[in-house]
Amino acid sequence: MSAAQRYLVLITAFLALAFDGVELGLMPVASLSVSKSLLGTAFTAELGGEWFARFTAALMLGAAIGGIALGSLGDHIGRTRAMGVCILFYSIFAAMGAYAQTQEQMLVLRFLVGLGVGGLWPNGIALVSECWSSASRPLVSGAMMAGLNAGILLLSQLARLWPITPDSWRWLFQFAGAPALLGISVLIALPESPKWLASRGAASGPVTPLRELFQPALIRFTLVGILLSAIPMVGAWSASKWMIPWSDKVAGATNVGYKAATQGWWALGAVLGSFAGAQFASWLGRRLSYGLMSLATVTITFAMFQLTAPLTASFHPIVFAQGFVATLFFGWLALYLPELFPTRVRATGSGLAYNSGRFATAFGVLAAGFLFTELGGDYPRVGTICASIYALGFIVIWWAPDTKAHDLS
Repeated sequence: MSAAQRYLVLITAFLALAFDGVELGLMPVASLSVSKSLLGTAFTAELGGEWFARFTAALMLGAAIGGIALGSLGDHIGRTRAMGVCILFYSIFAAMGAYAQTQEQMLVLRFLVGLGVGGLWPNGIALVSECWSSASRPLVSGAMMAGLNAGILLLSQLARLWPITPDSWRWLFQFAGAPALLGISVLIALPESPKWLASRGAASGPVTPLRELFQPALIRFTLVGILLSAIPMVGAWSASKWMIPWSDKVAGATNVGYKAATQGWWALGAVLGSFAGAQFASWLGRRLSYGLMSLATVTITFAMFQLTAPLTASFHPIVFAQGFVATLFFGWLALYLPELFPTRVRATGSGLAYNSGRFATAFGVLAAGFLFTELGGDYPRVGTICASIYALGFIVIWWAPDTKAHDLS
């Protein structure tokens, strides 16, 4: 590929992941307003928390299925065409959310959005990883994951300019449909990965990419990738994200923009953290960096829920710090997962590993929602209990192969 083509791939994948981030950040900041609007007089604080968990679980379940089904699509029809399909999925169904009339309709739409959200990551990361040299991949992988959180940051700033309320939230879903234009452009104009083009027909038998991942040669890498992806994913959605509806509950009556500011501080830390994660993996090695991230994240998440609270002076600085350390994992994964798998199954393997964690996340979030109800809507206790999942990362990482010296094959 020419330098211009490689930069076009990089910029396009960055934008696609940024809009992916918009979809991920949409319901944490809008969920309570949507529920108050659609439930009307039936709304209660506990019910709002339950629906937040359901919307999140639906998105995660859709992303898990989409990451495997649409992720493997990239190994069959090409990275760029699969990317274009995924962008159209999450854009069109997100826009339809602006016209939802019931909570159940919104729940189905969030699941369908999740299909595209999950499928984009493995195809985008595989495409960029294959188009850039090994020497530049830590920087490129970090930039890709920074794009994901840049989308969440963008969304938070829009929500501060135009506050999301029960009377004004549908515009947000209309905005989330705009990337459909990018999806069409990807299908028409984005160049394909030369490595994928060269690998077509190179497989040694009729085994499909998904089945090959569970053959003896690759099953260890597949299982390790799933575990290492699941831990930060479950932690992020069953623990960390409760900070935003917690902010809305505490400050919403007096400061309607406080929840958006909270998401903005978290997203700013996340942009930096998701970029730095790949650099840490490159500097310290894959195992040591992941272990240190696990310890740091469980510590700062406990501090966020137990040592501070919304509207106190220390809350947003700790939210920023939590966003930084909790998203180091995702820059790390963007560098590490493609190294585990050969080209012919890279998108399928990365997608399966990354998105299998979302199956666990969907159930974890539903369990957190049940816990939320049982604890009487106590956000700090729910967040603290669920944050313990991060500690498992320090144990699991020592079974993972260190791929620092590996080139993409």
